[in-house]
Amino acid sequence: MGRPLTAPVPRPSDPRQSDPRQTAHIRIDHYSAVHLAAETARSVARACRLPGSMPDQAAVVASELASNLAKHATNGALFLHPLPLGAGVEILAADRGPGIPDLSRSLTDGYTTTNTLGTGLGAVRRISTSFTIRSRTGVGTLACARLVPPDPRDPPPGQPPAGPDVGAVCLAAEGERTSGDAYAVIDTDGVRTAIVVDGLGHGPGAAEPAHAALRAFGRTPDSPLPEILTAVHRALRHTRGTALGLLRLHPGRAEYCGVGNVRALALGHDSVHHRLTGQPGVAGLNVRSARVHRIPLEPGSTAVLHTDGIDQRWAHAPSPFLLRLPPTLLPAALAHGHRLSRDDATVLATTPPQRLP
Repeated sequence: MGRPLTAPVPRPSDPRQSDPRQTAHIRIDHYSAVHLAAETARSVARACRLPGSMPDQAAVVASELASNLAKHATNGALFLHPLPLGAGVEILAADRGPGIPDLSRSLTDGYTTTNTLGTGLGAVRRISTSFTIRSRTGVGTLACARLVPPDPRDPPPGQPPAGPDVGAVCLAAEGERTSGDAYAVIDTDGVRTAIVVDGLGHGPGAAEPAHAALRAFGRTPDSPLPEILTAVHRALRHTRGTALGLLRLHPGRAEYCGVGNVRALALGHDSVHHRLTGQPGVAGLNVRSARVHRIPLEPGSTAVLHTDGIDQRWAHAPSPFLLRLPPTLLPAALAHGHRLSRDDATVLATTPPQRLP
């Protein structure tokens, strides 16, 4: 079995608190938010133990992205957290327009204009380990900057880096400091298994069973999905319980098994191909015999798991722009555009892991 690569459990809405494990969400509705974005990025990077000057580099990236939003965009926000898979920090920017008319020019290092969203994007791309951006005039812009530390345990040359095909956002309900949602992703021998958990209620009382579910999942991540669901159910017997979804991805196909209202979808470039919801019940309280749904995945498909903190109506008629977003950007797009702020909200998007030659 290959070395597992596992996502951290969620972080609270203010990452400067003692628990650094959930997505920090910063609305960029005033230029004063730029300083908060920089300090938050530095704090998250330190909590992830990025070495040397990398926390300061994360602060610069967040400051540049936030400055763009403050100067030029409508309804801008940053999402900051540890990478969903592998080591490092991810800084996501999202807005609702006006979009960048000449994206390639805006990515030139040193390019700046007072009339176009795009100031400093060249610097962001240069500083970041990887940088992904999509923009549509009249719709908006999404950007993902990742900073990954040098690691002697990194895969050998020719092996793909961890996690470029996985994205996630995990947010606490407004007014809460701790999310009752959680997620994890583990790769073993060319197979990817993901779990998204929604603890009943909100706050620490919901987070406790959600984190217990992740611990149970982490003990046997390569077992058949019904066995994982049963193990999680047993581990949660003395808690208030959770809804959860399990997704296993192989080349060309996926398997889904769930209980409660965690939804699974398969997206193609032209439409939503499959929509699934877990069977009735609550893990830890009442779960019937688990059913596994098998989903064909066409080339280029993206699989999505999300809790009911994301309005399910997003999938009724999604735009081609949304459908064609890479997994790194899709969770931020859904969280920014379709989040129900009174509930915890988690989105995980992924493709099957790359097989090595």
